[in-house]
Amino acid sequence: MKKLGLIGGTGPESTLLYYRKFVYESNKRTGETFFPNLTIESINVYDVLAMCAKNDHQGLVNYLAKAITNLVSAGADVIALTGNTPHIVFRELQSRSPVPLVSIIESTCEEVKTQGIKRVGLLGTRFTMEEDFFKKPFIEASIEIITPHSAEIDYISDKIHHELERGIVNQKTQAVFISIIKRMYRDEGIEAIILGCTELPILFTDVELPVKALDTIDIHIESIFKALE
Repeated sequence: MKKLGLIGGTGPESTLLYYRKFVYESNKRTGETFFPNLTIESINVYDVLAMCAKNDHQGLVNYLAKAITNLVSAGADVIALTGNTPHIVFRELQSRSPVPLVSIIESTCEEVKTQGIKRVGLLGTRFTMEEDFFKKPFIEASIEIITPHSAEIDYISDKIHHELERGIVNQKTQAVFISIIKRMYRDEGIEAIILGCTELPILFTDVELPVKALDTIDIHIESIFKALE
């Protein structure tokens, strides 16, 4: 198997999920005595969010490009970003990377197309929900992508920033998130909801939702395995 490099830390909880899921799925697919060799370059999620808030895309490209350089130096054959928000500069990073990068957004869009979903909701950070970088491939594929109302976006972004990025799971927060999804299902007619922040799965463990939840980590990891073949 080729060696995987992960740009992690965006945030810590999702990086742990990526590591655990990738390692044990590799073991499951290849045999009981095998665990994969991989390298994680952990960066500061708050640096990423600050650059996004200032619209400093070039600064973000340079910041993430250093992480790519470090992973390539460590022998990575394929690299993936463990957060949705850093994909705001994915194309620029892809053009500078000497090894393939696996996009969580393109992977998710392909999965939505495969499932025949035509109207899908999106939860994530403010940048993921409000900017075009996540929505663009869906729009190009004639898939309607629905985001929450403005006040809901404020609430979701705040809770991701101050709770989920720190591994805090609050039952009240969970209940509000579920009510937002239910409203989007009832009022907007969404067929599924994209968990477009890789911290979100920790909030929805063993929770019943009115629509199918698309975990971008699981979808991304499947694409990573294909890239490593």
